[in-house]
Amino acid sequence: MKVLADENMPFVRELFAGWAEVITRPGRALSPGELRDVDALLVRSITRVDQPLLSEASRLGFVGTATIGCDHIDTGLLARRGIAFASAPGCNKVAVGDYVLAALLRVAAHKGWQLADKTLAVIGAGNTGSEVAGRAEGLGMTVLRCDPPRAEAGAVGLVDIERALTADIISFHVPITHQGAHATHHLLNRERIDRLDENQVLINACRGDVWNNQALLARQQGAWPLTLVMDVWEHEPAVLAELVPHVLIATPHIAGYSLEGKARGTFALYRALCRHAGRPEQHTLDELLPAPAVSSVMLNEAPDQALLERLVRLVVDLERDDRHFRCGLASGEPGFFDRLRKEYPERRELGSLQWCGGRAGAAALGFKA
Repeated sequence: MKVLADENMPFVRELFAGWAEVITRPGRALSPGELRDVDALLVRSITRVDQPLLSEASRLGFVGTATIGCDHIDTGLLARRGIAFASAPGCNKVAVGDYVLAALLRVAAHKGWQLADKTLAVIGAGNTGSEVAGRAEGLGMTVLRCDPPRAEAGAVGLVDIERALTADIISFHVPITHQGAHATHHLLNRERIDRLDENQVLINACRGDVWNNQALLARQQGAWPLTLVMDVWEHEPAVLAELVPHVLIATPHIAGYSLEGKARGTFALYRALCRHAGRPEQHTLDELLPAPAVSSVMLNEAPDQALLERLVRLVVDLERDDRHFRCGLASGEPGFFDRLRKEYPERRELGSLQWCGGRAGAAALGFKA
C-alpha cells in the first residue's frame, strides 16, 4: 500500500512503515500527478480534496483528514467514487481548550480583570466549545453556550446569538458553512461588529472566514476598538496585515497544534485505515508520545490567577507564538504563515503537567489530576 501524507502529520512513518510505503509532501502544494499511484491520502485542513486534486488518482481507495472539520473535503465526490473516508472528531479539542485558557489569562492580565467576575460566551457547543466552556467554568466564569443548530434540534440550556454577543468575552468554535439557515461564513458580520461594546473581547480559534476581517479592521481603526485574539484568518495563508497591529494575540492557526492533538489525529486515521485494509492494530497512542520536558511542579497553595497564568505558560506560551507571528509577517516572507506551522515548537497539553500540592481545581482547568 502506498500512503501519501501531509508532511506536518506526526508519527505517520512509525504507524504505517511496517506495511505501507509512506511519502510525505507539503499539504498546501499537493498536485494531481502526485496521487497517480497512491492508495491512501492523509491530509490536514489546508488541503482541498476535490475533483481537480483527485483527477489522476485512479488507485485511491481511502482519504483521511486528521482534523475535526471536513469542509475542505468533497465527501460527496468520495462517496460517488467509492473512496472510504475518515476524520478525527475531537482530536484537538483539548489543545484548543489549552490555547483559549492561556488567551483568557493573557487578556485578563492585559485588562486588569478577574475572570471570575466575567461572562464568556462559547459560540458552537460541540466537542471543542464544550472543552472551552469547562475550562472557563473552572476559572469561576459564567458561561453562555450558543449553538443554533443544537437549539433547533431541541437541546436545552442554550442562548441565541444576540444574547451571546453581549458577553464580556466571546469565543467562536463553529465549522465553516456557506449555506442554510445557520451558515457560519461571516457569522460575525459588519452589523454585529458595529454593535459590540468597546470593552468586549473576541476570540477566534475555529475558521478565519467566520469573521469578516475587513469589517473588523474598520472597527479597529475607529475610536472604539475591541480586544481581539486571532488564531485563524480570512483567506489563509494570506493575512490582512493591516489588522494585525490591532490584535492583542495573533497566531498562525496553531491553537490545536499540541503534540497530543496531532498524534490523536494521526492515530484516528491509522485505526480507520487498519479497518479499511482488514489489518490488526499493532500500536497504541501512548507509545508514540515522549515524556514531557516538565511533568510536575510543587505548589504550596492553590494558585491565584497570576500564578495560574505562569503555570499555563510553562506549557502554552502564547507570547512567544505571537512574537514569532509578528516577526514573520514583518519579514515580508511570502510563505511565513505555513513555515511557522511547519516549524512550530513541540507543545504538550496541560494534561502532561501535574501540580504537587495546591491541587484543588487542577483537573477542571486541564492539568493532570
